[in-house]
Amino acid sequence: MKKAPLVIIPLVLFSLLVVFLFKGLFSDPRALDSQVKGKSLPPFSLPDLMQPEMTYEPADLKGEVTILNVWGVWCVTCAVEMPYLTHLKQEENVHIVGLYFDQDLDPDFGTKTLTRVQQEVTDMLSRYGNPYAFNIFDVYRDTSLDLGVTGAPEHFVIDANGIIRMHHIGDINERVWSSKIGPLYRALVAEAKQNKEGGE
Repeated sequence: MKKAPLVIIPLVLFSLLVVFLFKGLFSDPRALDSQVKGKSLPPFSLPDLMQPEMTYEPADLKGEVTILNVWGVWCVTCAVEMPYLTHLKQEENVHIVGLYFDQDLDPDFGTKTLTRVQQEVTDMLSRYGNPYAFNIFDVYRDTSLDLGVTGAPEHFVIDANGIIRMHHIGDINERVWSSKIGPLYRALVAEAKQNKEGGE
């Protein structure tokens, strides 16, 4: 009779493990809440990808609701979503800023030159459309790491005060836009407009 509890312990541990694995199997990793949601953009001072003499800081994204799109030419899904993002820019006036990093560029050892990166970006945007107001070049990927980026594409919806209101992992397509990101974006634009009119 005293040995019964020793038999039960492995069964309980096994049951807990099964429940944990079962939840992981059916959970959507894109639905995980971001550590940066509700916070300001982390500090950065990064160059414009095409005009490196220009630099951007978080303050440059204030005043307008923005979708910050983490992307790269090496990202196949980025190419797939680019025509739809371009549609959003052209047809719905959505303000999209790129946060670009290159897997093959080593800033210390010069594996790939900046000129070559710029040419690859120009070629890709010419082929699939250019949804970006501008592209911030995350040279050392520090800002991507600070944002908790795990890959590309990833998107951050930032309100007019520079606060991150949503982090979306994966592409933006018509379904994702209409059911998830679009309603928030439009609500934030309306809120920013109302605040601006109220302050005048």
